[in-house]
Amino acid sequence: MSLPRGVALERTLYTLAAPVLAAAPNIAPDNPVNTVVQLAGVAGVGGWVLAAKSEETGAGRKILRWSPLVLAAAVDVAAKHTPGWGPWCLDALLAAGWAAAGCLVLPFSRHARRRHRPALATPAPQLRPATEPKPSPAQPNEGADRFTHEVRRLWENRGMPGRTIVVKATPHPGMRHDLSLLLRASEAGRPITGLTEEDIAAAFGVDEADVHIEAVARQYGREGGPGWKEVHVTPDLAERRRKAPTDQEWWADRIGSESGPVPGSLFVKKVRDHGRGVTHYIAQVPDELGEPRIRLHALAAALKTKYDEGRMFVTVDGSQVLVSLWDSSPLAQVFPATRELLTPDKDGRWVTGFLGNGQPARNRVFTDRGAAHGLFVAPSGGGKTQLMGLHVAADALFGAVVWLAAEAPDEKAAALGRYTDRYGVGALYMIRLLRALDALMEIRGEMPWDDGQVHDWNPNLPGCPYRMLSAYLDEFLSAARNGAYGAEIMDLAERVSVKGRKYGIGIKVAGQSIYVQDGFTQLLCENLRENSIPVVLKVAPKKVADMFKALGVPSEHIPEPLPRSFSPAEAGRIDRVMRGVPEPPADSNTGGAGWIVEGKQPDVLRTLYMDFKAGLDDYFPDTITPLTDHEIRELEARDLWFDWTEPPRPGEFGPEPDEDGDDDAPHMGGDTHRGGGKSATRPDAVTSPRQALAAIKKLSGV
Repeated sequence: MSLPRGVALERTLYTLAAPVLAAAPNIAPDNPVNTVVQLAGVAGVGGWVLAAKSEETGAGRKILRWSPLVLAAAVDVAAKHTPGWGPWCLDALLAAGWAAAGCLVLPFSRHARRRHRPALATPAPQLRPATEPKPSPAQPNEGADRFTHEVRRLWENRGMPGRTIVVKATPHPGMRHDLSLLLRASEAGRPITGLTEEDIAAAFGVDEADVHIEAVARQYGREGGPGWKEVHVTPDLAERRRKAPTDQEWWADRIGSESGPVPGSLFVKKVRDHGRGVTHYIAQVPDELGEPRIRLHALAAALKTKYDEGRMFVTVDGSQVLVSLWDSSPLAQVFPATRELLTPDKDGRWVTGFLGNGQPARNRVFTDRGAAHGLFVAPSGGGKTQLMGLHVAADALFGAVVWLAAEAPDEKAAALGRYTDRYGVGALYMIRLLRALDALMEIRGEMPWDDGQVHDWNPNLPGCPYRMLSAYLDEFLSAARNGAYGAEIMDLAERVSVKGRKYGIGIKVAGQSIYVQDGFTQLLCENLRENSIPVVLKVAPKKVADMFKALGVPSEHIPEPLPRSFSPAEAGRIDRVMRGVPEPPADSNTGGAGWIVEGKQPDVLRTLYMDFKAGLDDYFPDTITPLTDHEIRELEARDLWFDWTEPPRPGEFGPEPDEDGDDDAPHMGGDTHRGGGKSATRPDAVTSPRQALAAIKKLSGV
């Protein structure tokens, strides 16, 4: 019987190499042959290590293949260190033993291929009709790799879940237990209907959450549809994802899932701003899902914070979502006002404060429709006078004429008044100021520009004969409720809000409410809202919805109430309770925090801080802008330009009462020629249904 060529060649090599292996160390210890043999032995040891670490089968065969090289190096080293040929010619005996072992075991020939192991001295097979083996339903006859065959056997032993067979199994690189399966129904033309994640998890001994079933699309050369399924079994990936998820995996599991704070959102990127101490998360919501739906409190919990801490802010831009997580709340910071921030640019915009996402929040002194109005809403102590001071400084730096009227004396308002053209206190002062504004609209409407024509006010059009005028009315609603002057104050303010912008006159109203039922007329509220950028500060939680609804904000954009404090709660309350120690005082640091409403959606901001105690000179220009001489002469001609703090002049608000003291005489009647405005309501005027009923009873003698 002829030997296989590989066997004969391997035995010949061992026979020829044995004498060289024994003689080379003894004849010339420094011969290059010894170096080659020893390097081959090192390579053999490396092959052993790789074979031992390999997770594939056949490690023993690989170790056996590398054995001749390692043993040859061992023989060479032994022969090199023995004196001469060694006792009893040991070097030759070791080399001969090495060759005999190689010829007998034949590690290269017998194990060159994993499935080709020819036996020696076996009789040739007799030719006879072969019986066709029965194909296993879980192991189709088409060619498949060893891994697929092993999975098929396991699948068959587990009862073929869902009456399916394994077409192909693919291991995941680097994951010892993760794999993907391509399945099809065991019966042609039948859809896979009974296959569940639970069945597959039981078959592989993993958790149900580690199994995912997907549909299979039809590809060239392969069917698809309901008769096929692709299954991913990923216990290792799930464990790694739970312990050390990537940013994308964390977002998908905690935030973008169906039950997450921003359902359907897909992670885009994460940006860290070390200088400002904020981390930005950017996500995208598919267009088919419509507007992003965000649950702020759940999102804060996923980011390991609380919404009340004021560290998390969300910005929506179409289908994109920006989540900004600050190391400490930016609303708890103090942003000092500077002349540079308060100086309007060429578009009339200046920095009012900073938004929760760190952007500058800007207001404006004029718009494309003329002078800008203003609307400031805040409760007592909410920072309203601070905000009004910022606007007064911006108008003054723009070169506008600034008038200020407060309903009641105020330290900060008085400090601002020193930098305005006119300042006074009380409802009487406010009505005189509004009468002058009403007359100025008529005066300015007749003042020709440099081209000899009359134009609506435009800051970008040269040749304007007058300067912009901003009138501030602090605690406006309180003055509008004044029994003697309130009705005319409201009427004049409404008139100026409608037409003043065309003549460079802006009216800035500050108060604690904007509700129509509190004194505003609907027209005044709409004009202020449409021609200004309203700022709302520190509103009570119960009033937030109504307040923004009155400002025309859609219900879906009405914000959550601001927290009562932006300082984190002091830890150790349980210990204080156990020791009977009182709680530390709450840090009320929300003054100047609120919302700016430039578009449909309010944005949270913290206004700049103007230090009244240090003085205001650095915020204002060196000179105060007054009215033109022509305007003053025209106001004087109408008897409207004088010291507005003096008591009412005879006939200023109507005819004086008779000398006999007739109380029934109309002592508050209108004198539009001298007063320049509509008559005020009498103190005993009917202003409610109850008063009307009492008047009817009085007249009827009931």
